[in-house]
Amino acid sequence: MTLPVNRTGSTKERILGAAETLFAQRGFDGASLRQLTSAAGVNLAAVNYHFGSKEKLVEQVFRRRLDTLNAQRLAALAKVAGQPDTRLEDVLDAFIRPALELSHEDEGSLFMRVLARAFAEHDDGLRKFLSENYGHVMRQFTAEFARLLPRLSKEELYWRIDLATGALTHAMSGFGIIQRKSDVSERAHREQTVQHLIRFAAAGLNAS
Repeated sequence: MTLPVNRTGSTKERILGAAETLFAQRGFDGASLRQLTSAAGVNLAAVNYHFGSKEKLVEQVFRRRLDTLNAQRLAALAKVAGQPDTRLEDVLDAFIRPALELSHEDEGSLFMRVLARAFAEHDDGLRKFLSENYGHVMRQFTAEFARLLPRLSKEELYWRIDLATGALTHAMSGFGIIQRKSDVSERAHREQTVQHLIRFAAAGLNAS
């Protein structure tokens, strides 16, 4: 399939937008630089000038979304972390809500497919990049979950967090059997998803 050429926005943004679309559709190995430059309406020199390599381009595609997402998550967590009246649901809200809000944006939903590709394709270099640059976010949430669930061993807590994160990823993908009804607004549907997922994750994390 030939992608329409994007001629709006800065050269760098056009390249990032085309890369995000191609990576979501064809994967990181399946999307060639020739296809990317054609879709962005630029030449190869522009890619090299702004990013240096395809690997660096991939990293910038992630930074463009994850820097903002995780800043929002940490800001929300800072409001509740360490407080005596903080509930498990409060921490889950800080983790879940920003991600679901991103996934319900037009460009955000596309990025969720890119993120899924990163794990499905077992790209060790990309996983290392994500761990080194964003691992601190998960560590801060894990520390707060551990404070609220002191009876759980470290291993058991990790299992439960991993499964809860998997449920979030599934909800963000939009491929589930629960779809928005025609008489329900996008905002209302997103809030329903947030609340159902918080209750589900809280029950799993706090199970006996």
